[in-house]
Amino acid sequence: MVFSRRITFAAICLSSIWSSATAQSLSGAASQNIESPEIAFASHRDGNWEIYVTDSAGRRQRRLTRRDAQDRFPLWSPDGAQIAFGSQVDSRWELWVMDSHGTRERHLYSQIVAKSARGWSRDGKRIAFAAVADENIDVYTVDVESTQVTRLTSSPGEDRDPSWSPDGTRLAFSSTRDGNAEIYVMRADGSDVRRLTTNSGSDASPTWSPDGSGIAFVSDRDGTQDLYVMRPDGQGLTRLTVGAGVTQDVPRWAPDTSRIAFQIARGENYDIGIVQISDHRRTDLASSSGYDGMYTWAPDGRHVAFISGRDGVDGLYTVDADGRHLVRLTASPSLNPAWQLRR
Repeated sequence: MVFSRRITFAAICLSSIWSSATAQSLSGAASQNIESPEIAFASHRDGNWEIYVTDSAGRRQRRLTRRDAQDRFPLWSPDGAQIAFGSQVDSRWELWVMDSHGTRERHLYSQIVAKSARGWSRDGKRIAFAAVADENIDVYTVDVESTQVTRLTSSPGEDRDPSWSPDGTRLAFSSTRDGNAEIYVMRADGSDVRRLTTNSGSDASPTWSPDGSGIAFVSDRDGTQDLYVMRPDGQGLTRLTVGAGVTQDVPRWAPDTSRIAFQIARGENYDIGIVQISDHRRTDLASSSGYDGMYTWAPDGRHVAFISGRDGVDGLYTVDADGRHLVRLTASPSLNPAWQLRR
C-alpha cells in the first residue's frame, strides 16, 4: 500500500520494512556527518501515529509516546527539554507536553486547531496556539507548568497562526475579523491589537524573523499567492516572490534570518523553495514527482529536514540548504519534523 500525503493531514495506516536502499541512505547519512541536535517527528511505523526522535543520521531512533490516541505535530521548547505535541482524541485535537525523554506527559488544552501554527515563548514558559471555543477560532496562551490558559482574542472572525516576537512581548497572527484575512500584532497579554495589512487580498500565515526585524507572510494581493515581508510596524512591505504559487503553510526563517523556506503548489504536487532576503533569489530546495513539504531548519542553518513521498512512502529526509546531499532517514510513514533548537 503506497502512503500518499497531499494537502491534508489525515493519518493513513500503513506498515513498511527497512529496505537495502534505506540502509544505503543511512550509510550516506553517516558520511555526511551532520552534527546537530535531534529531530522530532511523527511516525506510523507501529500502527498508530506516535512521536519519535532521531539523530540527524537516522541511526538512533526512539519512540516517545505510547498512547491509543494519534500523536503528531511535535514542537521543541527553546531549551530542548520539553516537546509539545497534538493528540487526536475522538474527533478533536488536544495540546499536550512531555519531557524530551517521553516522560511527564501533561494535558494542556482541548479543541486546538491542528492546522494552525503554535509556538513556545522564548523563555519556554508559555505556548501560543489557536483553539475553538464558542464555535469560533481564537488565539490563546497556556502556562506550561501551571496549565493556566489565557484567551487573547475574541472576535467574530477566525484568529489563527500566532507567532511570537523574539523578545516574547508580542504576537503576530492572522484574522478575518474585518472581512478577509489580514495580519495583526498584539501584546502577549492580548492588549494593544494593531492591524498591519489592509487590502482586498488574503494575508495569512505570519512568522516573525529570529532577529525581530521582520514578519513574513503569504498573500494573494497581487493576483498570485506569494511571499512577502514587512517590518513589525507594517511598514517597508517587500514582495519576495513573484508567481511562486506559495501555499498558506507557515514559511520558515533560516536561523540567521538570511533566507526563508516555503511551500510551493505545482498543480497537485508540492515542493519546497528557498528565497534569499537580500536579492530575492529563489531556488528549489526539494522538488520531485512526489510530495515534498513539512520542513524544519537545523539550528546551524546548514541543513533542512523535510517529508517527501518521492520513494513511494512519505519518509523523513535531510538535505543541505543548497539542495545537495539528500539523505533518507526513515522508510515508514513520517510527518511533522521539528529540529531541536539546541542541545
